[in-house]
Amino acid sequence: LPSVASLPLLCCYEGSTSIVVPIPLRPLLMNENGLTKFGEFFCHFVVVDQNAEGSIVNLGLFYLVYMGLLAVFCTNAINIHAGINGLEVGQSYVIACAVLFHNLIEIQSESEARENHVFSAMIMICFIGVSSALLRHNWYPSSVFVGDTYCYFAGMTFAVVGISGHFSKTLLLFFIPQIINFLWSAPQLFKFIPCPKHRLPKFNANT
Repeated sequence: LPSVASLPLLCCYEGSTSIVVPIPLRPLLMNENGLTKFGEFFCHFVVVDQNAEGSIVNLGLFYLVYMGLLAVFCTNAINIHAGINGLEVGQSYVIACAVLFHNLIEIQSESEARENHVFSAMIMICFIGVSSALLRHNWYPSSVFVGDTYCYFAGMTFAVVGISGHFSKTLLLFFIPQIINFLWSAPQLFKFIPCPKHRLPKFNANT
């Protein structure tokens, strides 16, 4: 569902599809003589900016795929803690405050993407207000169970502001605890090791 929902958003995306290569990795792409063997192979899929000495890579279509996967990750990152009192709404509230703080800094510095951050800040202020009211009833002991409805709403809200605000890479920094949780849970999620307390219990005829 998030993949399909993100398609219109990606079709309207007019931002950059380039990324800045970390300094330790730049020698893998270029050296004093030009592109390395790996850099030449890499250029079959993406565009390496040789004028920038390999510091900028245009991912093109791959960047759009990344943003589509970002929408899927954001919704599932919130949903993976579903059912725990106050946690799914609480983490959304904390992330939203961090995003809003980032927007305000960018607006104050009058960056080139100022209008995009104003758009993001307007959405985040509304989202924080809604989540604050909900968190009061979702806090322990919870009297409201938000279910998948809020998880999709929160995840897609973050994906929309990250993509439309042109800070989709920065957005992942605010999801570092969720990324660590995903990596820690990956062996169980992909059934490499058994998970005795999985969210979806299987039918056992013997019990």
